[in-house]
Amino acid sequence: MKNVFMKNKGHEEFSWEALGNIKEGRGDLGEEMPVLVYRLMQFTMLDVLSKANGLDQANEYFRQAGFLAGMEFSKNVLDLTVDFNAFVANLQKTLMDLKIGILRMESFNPETGDIVLTVGQDLDCSGLPITNENVCIYDEGFIAGILEAYTGKKYDVREIDCWASGDRVCRFNGAVLK
Repeated sequence: MKNVFMKNKGHEEFSWEALGNIKEGRGDLGEEMPVLVYRLMQFTMLDVLSKANGLDQANEYFRQAGFLAGMEFSKNVLDLTVDFNAFVANLQKTLMDLKIGILRMESFNPETGDIVLTVGQDLDCSGLPITNENVCIYDEGFIAGILEAYTGKKYDVREIDCWASGDRVCRFNGAVLK
């Protein structure tokens, strides 16, 4: 049996197909799972990576993983051929349908590509205790990956407001890298 994660003792690049046929494999349990399980995996992974590499490097790994996920998500789930408004509408619906969060576009500058958006009821942090920090590092990468997949431009996306910092939505500022 082929190990979908490794090939000949080296790492094989991620592929969408590696996710498998979830409907077939989870016939009785279905495709959904509690947010608790997702956060358990994410926060324990961050803990292990932080202890091994320091928090800054662990966060960078999470941002890179989010970016890869955003690119692959876009290529395999979203329609990248439509105009901007249709793309945003489709993205909003898809994020809602998959229970990732409620996306709202606050501003977009078509000349610079700069964007500000919020995600309410965010999968990563909504309901966390207030720690006065922004914790949605994975989401920064995920959004950057989505934006790059759609526009073809590299984005730096940073969370500027977070549930964990006392806000009730996560707000992200995205700027095109020059």
